[in-house]
Amino acid sequence: GDENENLHVQGKEKFIGEKIRMARLKRRITQSNLAARVQLEGITLERDSISRIEKGTRFVTDYELKTFSKILGVSMEWLTTEDAL
Repeated sequence: GDENENLHVQGKEKFIGEKIRMARLKRRITQSNLAARVQLEGITLERDSISRIEKGTRFVTDYELKTFSKILGVSMEWLTTEDAL
């Protein structure tokens, strides 16, 4: 079952990244600006990390998620729940 586990994680990263991107664009914040705001919260995150998170190619820690939630004004539940299409 290991392969399925990995697929599941990648799927989760992908929609979380999409949610972060949606919330960021809605608030008209650039990736650089979001990175700067995250850094003000004490997390070292570069713009390219934001880009990779949004593409779903970088893992997002719970701590980072909490920070995105706070900065973007969205709930943790919204960020981590895949919308039914």
